[in-house]
Amino acid sequence: MSEPSASSTPSDFDQFYTATAKRLVAAVYAATGDLAEAEDAVQEAYARAWQRWDRLTAEGDPTPWVRTVALRLAVSSWRRARNRMRAHFRHGPPPDLPDLAPDRVALIHALRGLKPEQRTAVVLHHLLDLPIEQVARETGVSSGAVRTRLSRARKALGSHLADTDTFANADAGAKAPAPHPPTCHPKGVPSHG
Repeated sequence: MSEPSASSTPSDFDQFYTATAKRLVAAVYAATGDLAEAEDAVQEAYARAWQRWDRLTAEGDPTPWVRTVALRLAVSSWRRARNRMRAHFRHGPPPDLPDLAPDRVALIHALRGLKPEQRTAVVLHHLLDLPIEQVARETGVSSGAVRTRLSRARKALGSHLADTDTFANADAGAKAPAPHPPTCHPKGVPSHG
């Protein structure tokens, strides 16, 4: 890597962006006819330029590079959309996807109720079957912290999913289980309260 030049500072990138972004969006919009697509392609091009800012400024004016990347991204996106349309006309619309099962909807809702670090641990360990040690490495915490997060997440999920089952049974018209089993009294033996 070369030493950053005096002209390759974050404020220089900001000035470059401010001076060139509107014009570049207009150019890509003219090429694609889709303003949202043009804005997305230009933003991605600037993000890629930021990652290479020192090298781009060392080579001279970065405008042509950013413009080329933005136009290629937009054309690539346009080609994908065109190919989807062709496939749609050739093969018809995709088949309807079945609705998610109620238990999956409940699980997704329950996962959203967890703290982000607990949700990440549950997904990595239980859904992707990663060992606790690997989850710890990927999340940057100790194995003990992962175990704690998993334990707390299971407890929260268990209570949330149990509540969901109770409401689902009530909504379905199912009778809630009796708190105590009914007692049977032998014939002839009076039952006193």
